[in-house]
Formats: sequence, structure tokens, C-alpha cells
Amino acid sequence: METRIALIGIIVENPDSVEQLNHLLHEYGSHIIGRMGIPYRQRGISIISVAIDAPLDIINALTGKIGRLAGVSAKTVYSKA
Repeated sequence: METRIALIGIIVENPDSVEQLNHLLHEYGSHIIGRMGIPYRQRGISIISVAIDAPLDIINALTGKIGRLAGVSAKTVYSKA
């Protein structure tokens, strides 16, 4: 199956959702290339970027599940390659 490279940008405004988010990222870990998290303490949020190489339906499923978490938003950017 053809895969795509994408970057999922995540902003966490509700710290109570972090455990669920980490569970989702672990669940899709075989597709994740890497991730970087930045706590922005002055604003009380976390900014996370996740690089992923997976089929389009897997990327969309992960992004959708993340976006349904309370106080969490996610957007995905896809490579053209």
C-alpha cells in the first residue's frame, strides 16, 4: 500500500487529555518517524509536531482521533512526494 509523509501539528490546551493523546501516539507508533513536544508554560499549552509515514487513511484516522480529544486540536500537512 502506498504511504505518504505528513506532519501533524497538535496543540494541547487541556492537560487532562495528555494521557489519551500519548496512548493514541503509542498505538500508531509503528508509523511515526519522530515527534517533538514544546511546553509553552506562559500560556499553559503544549505544542507537538509528529512526523509520520503511513497510508492516507491511517494518517486521517489518527488526526481525527486526536482532534476529538477534549481541549486538543490537530492539523495535518502532507508532502507532495
